[in-house]
Amino acid sequence: MTENALDAAGQQAATEAASGERTAVSSPPPGSTGASTSIDGPTPSTVAGPPPGVDGRPPRPTLGRRALALADSLWRPALVLAAFFVAWWFVAAREYVPNYLVPTPGQVWSTMTDQWSELGRHTMVTLYETVLGFVLASALGLATAVAIAYSRTLDKALYPIVLFAQVIPKIAIAPLLVVWFGLGLTPKIILAVLIAFFPVVISGVAGLRSTDPELLDLAATMGAGPWRTFRKIRFPNALPHLMAGLKVAVTLAVVGAVVGEFVGASEGLGYVLLLANGNLDAPLLFADLILMSAIGIVLFVLVEIAEALLIPWHASRRAGVPLTTS
Repeated sequence: MTENALDAAGQQAATEAASGERTAVSSPPPGSTGASTSIDGPTPSTVAGPPPGVDGRPPRPTLGRRALALADSLWRPALVLAAFFVAWWFVAAREYVPNYLVPTPGQVWSTMTDQWSELGRHTMVTLYETVLGFVLASALGLATAVAIAYSRTLDKALYPIVLFAQVIPKIAIAPLLVVWFGLGLTPKIILAVLIAFFPVVISGVAGLRSTDPELLDLAATMGAGPWRTFRKIRFPNALPHLMAGLKVAVTLAVVGAVVGEFVGASEGLGYVLLLANGNLDAPLLFADLILMSAIGIVLFVLVEIAEALLIPWHASRRAGVPLTTS
């Protein structure tokens, strides 16, 4: 079997996963010039596509258009965030709530700048625990998903155990991990893995099982082995589901690392949070929470960028483009 044939089959699986079930398309209104293609041949569409380039593909957007698209996607959350900070400043400045409970944004900023060297060190510890836990959870979760999807015996054996491990409250086993592995980084990384593991497994299994059986039969007929079928068809088709699970897992990994620091640690943002809470240091507590949120947001954005690079063809990446016409 040639690589080109498998690539074509994999591309067909990716296209079908992106478009889903086909829908009927009505005739275009007067003045529309776009066209779409269905199984029966070209059909009119109500959406006029961009003019093709020299090679027949749509022209790539210019840097200015990309900047405008980025600004258009950011001004709404920036406006909401600005409104939140204005409301926070107003409540704290008027002392509707005492400042030892809700400090002003200026107090939080001063605390963050004055203690940045110490806060930066603790932030790097939590970031290291989170990233390492997320990477291990992703690798173990994907391997488990492949085992469950490919073997009915392993499906019946592993799936109940994975579910049982997920429903156990992680804060309940955190002291046990500290007793077993001490106060170092190991318990925090294990907790991050345990919390982030389940979304990767579930999304991976759903993606691997969503491959069109006819494509698998075609690959088998053309002589493709299990590994080549997985690499060319199953895994590309599962990527949209898997990336969705990874975006959930990367935020949960932050929670796992911080929970581990709550139970027993001498460094990390969770440790700083306990110190601030015990000393009633509200500015430090708020600064610590902002740094925790920043870690989760940055890691989530990195996974989003990886998703855009890996599956630019998927419907979820074509924001603003209607998927059907009526």
